[in-house]
Amino acid sequence: MREFFIRVVINAIGIALTAMIIPGIQVANNDIGTLLFIGLVFGIVNSLLKPILMFLTCPAVILSLGLFVLVINGVLLLITDSLVGERLIIDGGIGTAILGGIIMAIVSMVLEGMMGLGREKPAVQDGDTIVYRD
Repeated sequence: MREFFIRVVINAIGIALTAMIIPGIQVANNDIGTLLFIGLVFGIVNSLLKPILMFLTCPAVILSLGLFVLVINGVLLLITDSLVGERLIIDGGIGTAILGGIIMAIVSMVLEGMMGLGREKPAVQDGDTIVYRD
């Protein structure tokens, strides 16, 4: 649960940076509550819909050598835009959303790496067995 809240904050930071960099993406009011709400909705959309979209578009992902994942990230950003109402505005359609998805993926990758999220828990060797920590 702790990791989910950290990912919400990382998503909020990613949305804020994306809105500052790309002129076609705007956050209605740049307060922390709005950014955290958008980060929460994006985290939920990402965790629920991304595995389904990855499964359904598996041939396209394989044929494009993984580049189609960028399109999926853009679609997830557009879905988030439609769910949060006027809090997030994406002008310019799918191209702007794909560019925003790229920036959000880079920000997430850097911040998750710094925070150590997604890594396997360190193992402790107890005699002849290896015990993984929870």
